[in-house]
Amino acid sequence: MSKLVKGFSKLSKADKINWLAENFFLDRASGIKTLEQYVNKDHKLQQLHDEFIENTISNFYVPYAIAPNFVINGKSYAIPMAIEESSVVAAASLTAKFWSDRGGFKADVISTRKVGQVHFIYKGSAEALETYFDNVKDDLIKATDHITENMRKRGGGIVGIELRDKRDSLDDYYQLHVTFETGDSMGANFINSCLEAIASSFEKEGIQIVMSILSNYVPECLVSAEVSCKVKDFFPENPRLYAEKFVQAVDIAKVEPYRAVTHNKGIMNGIDAVVLATGNDFRAVAAGAHAYACRDGKYRSLTNARIEKNNFIFSIELPLSLGTVGGLTKLHPLAKLSLEILQNPTAQELMQIVAVAGLAQNFAALRALTTTGIQQGHMKMHLLNILNQLEANVHEKEVITKAFNGKTVSHSAVAEYLHSLRTEQ
Repeated sequence: MSKLVKGFSKLSKADKINWLAENFFLDRASGIKTLEQYVNKDHKLQQLHDEFIENTISNFYVPYAIAPNFVINGKSYAIPMAIEESSVVAAASLTAKFWSDRGGFKADVISTRKVGQVHFIYKGSAEALETYFDNVKDDLIKATDHITENMRKRGGGIVGIELRDKRDSLDDYYQLHVTFETGDSMGANFINSCLEAIASSFEKEGIQIVMSILSNYVPECLVSAEVSCKVKDFFPENPRLYAEKFVQAVDIAKVEPYRAVTHNKGIMNGIDAVVLATGNDFRAVAAGAHAYACRDGKYRSLTNARIEKNNFIFSIELPLSLGTVGGLTKLHPLAKLSLEILQNPTAQELMQIVAVAGLAQNFAALRALTTTGIQQGHMKMHLLNILNQLEANVHEKEVITKAFNGKTVSHSAVAEYLHSLRTEQ
């Protein structure tokens, strides 16, 4: 029997849910109840969420948490994080406390330029195309004046535009490569509107515009963050050994892609959680960061570590295109609150905060990996998830948490212990 439907988007929310229940739910009542549990009781707020995307039938929640005690450039922060993975927030918090006693994090925005491109096909003379571009270049920028007026008043706008010959990669392929400054706005809609105006003004007989779109690869929108301490302060036992192992772990992630992917995934645990909590586009950030990790043709670590004159130094550099105005940053109530918790940062300050969150997460993971091992701490945090899956009650959770204190946690071991506890009872 076909489960296809026509005009789904035109159905009411109730009709959408009924169609879904009739065709896909194993237990109609249970499925509908689950959806209803996550609908906000505040109808105005629910309507706001419904209008973010299409075909909304409920909300999908992830935990919203705070990692306190971050010191960045001498200023104290409590960093909001939205993420479902256990141990991430705890690791960030522990790292923040560790470095707050050692001078905190230093962060710096290196550059803030963003990129958009008009992709087109041209089969004629390259010299004729270059002459045409040179003649109309100023007109292309003028074609965006009505779009860029307000942005220019805030110090942003179009920084440059160049014609790029890409025929060595694809027959007859050229592009207009445009760079922008967008201030405190992420600028996606602004950039795309400018590009479409430029494309319309540039197009003529023989020039076939394929598409006009911003790029989420922003290697000129860079931020760095760093921590450092005396080697003797790195770890309570045999600090030189563990500092050297830490540096070796980073070096391995520079040469071994299998390790580098997991290494950088851990960095993105911290970055994506803050980006999501502030209403920014974590998918764009992740794509740009991973592209930057392989900018020289091989996928590598985004962080660096070294020992220099008895000092341990750990740093990160990556591209981050973020905004603190526009989009969900002003629409989503929790995104607005997150920015308030962060003391209403500028886009550049938010770049620094997010980079620090990634560096902190990577530090926590590598320090655990090269000292006590990562599973002990991770599975301890995961214990509650296991107990919830096994539907343990409050008393059982208390007993089992005490029983596994200091022991290795595994799903099978917890399940076996819970079974024996219930048998005794």
